[in-house]
Amino acid sequence: MVSTDPISDMLTRIRNAIAVNKREISMPHSRVKEAVAKLLLANGFISKVSTSGEGIDKKLDITINSESSNAKITEIARMSRPGRRMYANAKELPTIKRGRGIVIVSTSRGLMTGDEAKKANIGGELICKVY
Repeated sequence: MVSTDPISDMLTRIRNAIAVNKREISMPHSRVKEAVAKLLLANGFISKVSTSGEGIDKKLDITINSESSNAKITEIARMSRPGRRMYANAKELPTIKRGRGIVIVSTSRGLMTGDEAKKANIGGELICKVY
């Protein structure tokens, strides 16, 4: 089955895995999903990101948490959807949970967090928020 919104599918897989205390998930690979996962890794929300396979069989493997710890993600939600895109300039980028969460923004320079986009003074499409 092909999803019309692959990023939303990825976030739902992460949310469902956390709900049932699953440590690792695997999904079809795309560069955008990998970029989102690497931002989550860089900000400490997940433990590990790796890819396996080649071509059409390429998979994105995400380790949510180690065996001895709980998931660091409390809430993960899609902001911009295919039916309703949400954009914000650098001054309008939201702050999530008073700075404890992040918003992922798709800018002309690639995907970055809201704080990085504010420092670079560029806006873009609001992809998701994570806390």
